[in-house]
Amino acid sequence: MKIALVSAYDIAIPSGVNANIEHLAVEFRRHGHDVRTYAPGPPRDEPDPFHITLGRSIPVPSGGSLARITLSPSIIGAVRRLLERERFDVIHLNEPLVPALPPVFLYYSKSINVGTFHAAHENGSISYSLSRPLLRSWVKKLHGRIAVSTAARGLVERYFPGHYDIIPNGVDVERFRAEVPCPPEILAARPYVLFVGRFEDRKGLPVLLQAFQVLKARRPELSLVIVGEGNRRKEYEAWVRSRTVPGVHFVGYVRGSLLPAYYQHAAVYCAPNTGNESFGIVLLEAMAAGAPVVASNIEGFSAVVTDGVDGVLFPPRDPEALAAALERVATSPELAASLREGAALKAPDYSWPYVASRILDYYGDLLANHHPDSPSPTGQ
Repeated sequence: MKIALVSAYDIAIPSGVNANIEHLAVEFRRHGHDVRTYAPGPPRDEPDPFHITLGRSIPVPSGGSLARITLSPSIIGAVRRLLERERFDVIHLNEPLVPALPPVFLYYSKSINVGTFHAAHENGSISYSLSRPLLRSWVKKLHGRIAVSTAARGLVERYFPGHYDIIPNGVDVERFRAEVPCPPEILAARPYVLFVGRFEDRKGLPVLLQAFQVLKARRPELSLVIVGEGNRRKEYEAWVRSRTVPGVHFVGYVRGSLLPAYYQHAAVYCAPNTGNESFGIVLLEAMAAGAPVVASNIEGFSAVVTDGVDGVLFPPRDPEALAAALERVATSPELAASLREGAALKAPDYSWPYVASRILDYYGDLLANHHPDSPSPTGQ
C-alpha cells in the first residue's frame, strides 16, 4: 500500500500524536509499505523525500496547553499539487478536524481516508461545538474513524455521532524493557518516586508535591525525582523551598534514550494528572520498564490501569489519598512485585508492532469494502 500519515501538529515539537506517526511509519515500512509523513514545521536544511513539512506553525491554546498548528494559506496549493502527483491508497489523518493541514488533505483527497482522534476533554470542546455545522461535511469524508481510547471516543462522538473503532497508541516495549544502569545523577536519590511530564496544571505536579510533603514526613528515606520542564518550574521549586520539603530533585529535560533508566530504577512511578488525558502512554512506558504505577483515576488512565492488578489508582486532586497510595506501593515489596508482573503481561498488547498490525488490518478492511470516493457509511 501507499500510505500518507498526516499530523495536525508541528513535527519539531514532541507530542503523542507525532510519536504515533513516527512509530507507525517505521512499522509500516517494515511490512513493505510505501509511507510518506506530512506535518507543519520549519523547512529542513536537507529535504527528506519521506517526510515533508507543510506550513509554518503557530501556537494556539488547546486542552490546557499550547498546540502548534499551521494556518498558512500556502498549504492549500501545496497539498492539492502533491495529491495530484502522489496516488495514495490510504490517507491517515491524525486529529482530522484540527486546522488546517488535515482538513486540507481531506478536502482534496480521492483516497481512502482514515481519521484518528486523540483528544479527550471532560468538559467538551468549544471548537467542535462552534464549528460543528461546518465540520460535519469533513467527517463525512472519513471512511474510517479511530479513537485512541474510550475517553477520546466519548469526546468526538458527542459532536459527531457514528462508529469509532478503538485502537490505542503504542509503546516501544523493547526499548523500555532493556535493562540500563541507574543514571549517576539520581543514584543517591534511591529509593525514589518518579514524575515525568510537562509542567502544566493538568499534569498534576502540584498535587504530587503536596502528597510528597505528607509522605516524606512518614517515610524520610524516600525521594521525589521530577523529569520535565515548563514555565512553572520556578514556581514549583519556590513552593518546595518555602515548605522546606527535602529530597525533591528537579532534573529537567531527559533525552528519550535515557528515559528508560529513570523508570527502571524508580520505587514507584506516579501520574497525578487531573484530567483531559485521552490515553496513558506514560503509564505504559513505566509498565514496560518495570516501574510500579500509581495513577489518578481519570478516564484516560483507568482504561489502561486495572486497579490492584497492574497499577494502583487514587482519586484525582486528593494529595492525602495519593500519599497513602505511594506509601503502600513503595513500602510493600510483595505488592510492587505483583504490580510489575501484571504490567509485564499487559504491555505487549500495546507494542508498536502489534498496534501497527491492527491498523494495517483496518486499512485492508476499508479498502476491501469502500470505493475511495464514496462517503463513510457512518458519516453524520
